[in-house]
Amino acid sequence: MCLIETSPEISTRRLTLRAPAIEDATRIAEICADPAVSRMTVSMPHPYGLGEAEAWIARAQGQDPRRERNFVIDHEDAGVVGMVSLFPQPGRQPHDRGPDRPGLGTELGYCVGAGWQGRGFATEAVQGLLAWARRDWRRRVVAASHFTDNPASGRVLEKAGFLYTGERMSLFSRAREAATEARLMVWLA
Repeated sequence: MCLIETSPEISTRRLTLRAPAIEDATRIAEICADPAVSRMTVSMPHPYGLGEAEAWIARAQGQDPRRERNFVIDHEDAGVVGMVSLFPQPGRQPHDRGPDRPGLGTELGYCVGAGWQGRGFATEAVQGLLAWARRDWRRRVVAASHFTDNPASGRVLEKAGFLYTGERMSLFSRAREAATEARLMVWLA
């Protein structure tokens, strides 16, 4: 007998975190095409179009659910307002951390469209995902980082229970096409 693991749906007060579907590609592309969004991420390119959104969805649908989880953030009235992911931290290049600084295991990344920022959606989504990760995915430590010129992301992570490690690092942003200073944070269950 073969069991196929389905992606969980995580419900919060106003949001549902669910697996991305191909029908979400247009909305994802609209959110990520905004340079104000893409430049605050490490892996998102700019420009970002429908092809990149479709590729992200395909990768999410083919992921190993024991190592990585990708969700769209679906608002009860507005539809998809962003994305949130948990992924293996060692995916970064060795020069990002240094050979003597191994990754912590699981890392969190997220983005919310510019039109929905400042309404608590990112905080609510991150808190919901971490509660699920602790309870159902059995994660006890999650790392995250934010660029130093994006203190709002640091506040989101703080509200979700992340603590600053004191470590600053240089991370390459695909959208900026440059290395940018970031601050490392950690969440402990």
